[in-house]
Amino acid sequence: MVNNDRIDRIFNVLFVGVGGQGVIVASQILGEVLLKAGFDVKRSEVHGMAQRGGCVVSQVRFGTKVFSPLVKKGAGDFLVSFEQLETLRYLDYLKPCSFVLVNNQKILPPSVSMGLEDYPADIPERLKKRFKNFILIEGIALAQQAGNPKTLNTVLLGALSRYLNLEEKMWVKTIQEQFSQALREVNKKGFYLGRESTT
Repeated sequence: MVNNDRIDRIFNVLFVGVGGQGVIVASQILGEVLLKAGFDVKRSEVHGMAQRGGCVVSQVRFGTKVFSPLVKKGAGDFLVSFEQLETLRYLDYLKPCSFVLVNNQKILPPSVSMGLEDYPADIPERLKKRFKNFILIEGIALAQQAGNPKTLNTVLLGALSRYLNLEEKMWVKTIQEQFSQALREVNKKGFYLGRESTT
């Protein structure tokens, strides 16, 4: 957990998923919340094939002074994964004590859909054995409960917010700024459902 007495160090957050899940928006919201909290923030993202359901990763680094937007392997403090298989691609960026928050969803890549490979059936079990801070989140169910499946990103941000010492009102304010008036309440609800799911 990020505590105020440790803000002199740099923290690293990775958001991973596939195109269309809201990965980039989630990292943008986190970045804005951190800026409001007074941190220096750097972001990097890769989403070349995002619109076709390809892999998407966004890195957020924050602290008193950050010089590079890129997270080094073995330096990640938080991994927020929107899809189970994508989690496995970035495990070498993490530490044994990292927080690993995973949406309990499987999106089959083309190689699996074509029968060329099998989708691993035991991903949550593997992660639970490897990371003491592994949290599996029923993100899609919570997003549907909020009233819109596209609130998955704010659901996962709500879960993440439990482990970052940032004021709740800054999260809500940033979410309201990010979305149009028609989508503010449903995303706010998604955020709180995600936040409550990790208690």
